[in-house]
Amino acid sequence: MRSKFLLVIGLAVGYVLGARAGRERYEQIKRAGQRLWQSPGVRKTRTEVEGYARQQAPVVRAKAESIAKATPAAVTDGARATADAARAVADRTATVATDIAERVSSVAKDVAGKTTTMSRDVADRTTGMAKDVAGRTTETAEELRERVSSTAAELRERGEEARDRVVVKASESRDGALAELDDDDDEHPER
Repeated sequence: MRSKFLLVIGLAVGYVLGARAGRERYEQIKRAGQRLWQSPGVRKTRTEVEGYARQQAPVVRAKAESIAKATPAAVTDGARATADAARAVADRTATVATDIAERVSSVAKDVAGKTTTMSRDVADRTTGMAKDVAGRTTETAEELRERVSSTAAELRERGEEARDRVVVKASESRDGALAELDDDDDEHPER
């Protein structure tokens, strides 16, 4: 059972440390971890381990004492030693169960802390990337504005030059046509 619980914790830690889904996903994972830690099954397991250790200590002691009463004096000392050893084992079992519960709690807190740190890191990186994209977009827009302005000025200048050429050509054509009319009037005065 312990190995399954550690496997679940390990998978959760791996997923959390590997995930880069942002703050919202972090909050979901954190809530799920808290629900898992407070879930009836986990709470029940912690309570069962501690209860089992406490429950077995008197049982072992009672058995050892009953054996001690039923045997001759030479064996009684051995039974008492066994009862004391059983009590020590039961106490040690309770201590180990409490230690395991504390370690699991510590690991869960550590996972939550690392998740918070990673979420902040992801948020910082995302903010930095957004600022970088905004800066590049602004630069690109400025370059595009400058190019459009330059192109518009160049087109305006070309248009003015073309207009001037057309006006000059029209003037030349008009002058040429008037000159022909003047020549025709000089040659045919009767008209």
